[in-house]
Amino acid sequence: MNTSPVPLQPQSNEDMMLSNSIMEKIQSLTSENGIVIFTKSTCCLCYAVTILFQELRVNPVVYEIDQHPEGREMEKALHKHGCKSPAVPAVFIGGKLVGSTNEVMSLHLSGSLIPLLKPYQSLS
Repeated sequence: MNTSPVPLQPQSNEDMMLSNSIMEKIQSLTSENGIVIFTKSTCCLCYAVTILFQELRVNPVVYEIDQHPEGREMEKALHKHGCKSPAVPAVFIGGKLVGSTNEVMSLHLSGSLIPLLKPYQSLS
């Protein structure tokens, strides 16, 4: 049995340009909006995190990557950005990656999530 590593295929210039374009789109979305959650429409954990934020009186921008033509590339870019597997939900607050469900719930249970959300909470 051969256990030698398989060499990575170099990315083409087109792949690299697409990847950079997607990374720029993610950067733009997350820096222009207070709270952004990248999700998939069929992901129950994505739904739970989105509902949690709504219950905490914030209205995040929810971006369903499986409904976007470049969704697969966006998922790869989120991995490169530091999102663990699975890449969704990927929560950004104030332009910074907070993490996925585990990180969000840990922050919430420790009482650290609400102070992060304070600037984005609605008064109603």
